[in-house]
Amino acid sequence: MYDVFKVVNWLRVRNNADMRQNPIIEELPQMRVMKLLYYIQAASLSTSGKRMFDNDIVAWKYGPVIEAVYMKYSGCRGLVNSDHPITDQDLEDYKELQADEQASSILNSIYDVYGYSSAYDLMRQIHKEKPWQQTPHNGVIADKRIKDFYSGVFVSDA
Repeated sequence: MYDVFKVVNWLRVRNNADMRQNPIIEELPQMRVMKLLYYIQAASLSTSGKRMFDNDIVAWKYGPVIEAVYMKYSGCRGLVNSDHPITDQDLEDYKELQADEQASSILNSIYDVYGYSSAYDLMRQIHKEKPWQQTPHNGVIADKRIKDFYSGVFVSDA
């Protein structure tokens, strides 16, 4: 299991590389990061039975939130800018996760499928899915609920 901020740093480094290669790619907004973290956790739970990170995911009005990440980046629209430049530690976090075959497979798959969708589109999609619908507002979205629903969606390469 990884610290959630290592996973966030992986997303930031990947997005930064994408922006350097393609000028039409936009900076990763906090709201999209929350949705990607939700799908990363869902893929990890459904393919390995384990969490990617230990933080609970809470059902807020506009979608799933990891409160520690929200607090750190509160007031920031984007997470890859002059206020939050990519550091050597961010790059080390990225390399560590890339070196873990299972983590890398999950992270790259989720980013490739959902990383270019808008936060709004991801929110609309999540709001149609049972784990979200069955969780009270401001409640923790249960791992079992996530695992049971997404086991038919995310499958292991192994």
